[in-house]
Amino acid sequence: MTKKELEELVMEALRGLGGSAPIVDISRSIWEHHEHDLRDSGDLFYLWQYDIRWAAHSLRKRGALRPVAVTPKGYWELSG
Repeated sequence: MTKKELEELVMEALRGLGGSAPIVDISRSIWEHHEHDLRDSGDLFYLWQYDIRWAAHSLRKRGALRPVAVTPKGYWELSG
């Protein structure tokens, strides 16, 4: 698993959570569905919760997630 693949996991989690969710729920969903992949990801395993924040930033820059300024604190939301 790579940092880039975490972007898709964030999107998958958000779709499964109805398009908007607190970061902790997104992390929980990713863990519940991809624990094995994360455990087998080498060093990424120790950084994945930090790296999903990097993934969210990248998704925001591409317009896939709504900007921080228009979402409740601690929530991530799909753009469309």
